[in-house]
Amino acid sequence: MPPVADSVAVPPRGRRVQETIAQLRERILGGEWPVGGRIPTEPQLVAALGVGRNTVREAVRALVHAGVLECRQGSGTYVVSTDELAPVVARRLTDDRMAEVVEVRRAFEVEAARLAALRRTPEDLAALDGALAAREAAWHGGRVDEFVEADAALHTAVVAAAHNGMLAELYASVGAALRSTLTQSMGHELEPERYVDHSRLVDAIRAGDPERAAIEAGAFLERPSRA
Repeated sequence: MPPVADSVAVPPRGRRVQETIAQLRERILGGEWPVGGRIPTEPQLVAALGVGRNTVREAVRALVHAGVLECRQGSGTYVVSTDELAPVVARRLTDDRMAEVVEVRRAFEVEAARLAALRRTPEDLAALDGALAAREAAWHGGRVDEFVEADAALHTAVVAAAHNGMLAELYASVGAALRSTLTQSMGHELEPERYVDHSRLVDAIRAGDPERAAIEAGAFLERPSRA
């Protein structure tokens, strides 16, 4: 697997920023912050790394630019890749290639659901329940942007429950493109006919039924403009 973005451009702040980038990279590669997971908040990073707020901010910004991290408004900063594949994929999976994006989602999510049903842990099930509840709350809240983030978080939790590191990295690399196309498909308002219940997917994973989980994961992707 390629190393994490060794070509990250270092801001003028110099050695401290470069060292902080290296520390962040080391923790990502070491699995402390897995792909799909959220990194600590800025104040927590300042305390953990022993550097100033501006140094942390510039180091995080550099890794965001490299496609390793992604800032999600109102949610935090997430690890989206351990290499530079993410921005390359994002440039190819643009909004005018919706059909291809759906096919890519199906390839990843159906297998992820099947594996999750076989490998899920109690911690995974707790994460899935929390993500499902957050998705429902976001839908009832009526904000498209919040729902898109919550829906993406649920699907990411399913992929995480599959416990396949390569699958998680590949899925994360197309995350931004998937959210973009979902936002486009949802339009400006959350309309009742676009709602898809994902509780049966979570139930199938909980039941340890890989075939039913795969069917549930693939079914909603057969229908256009749904999440």
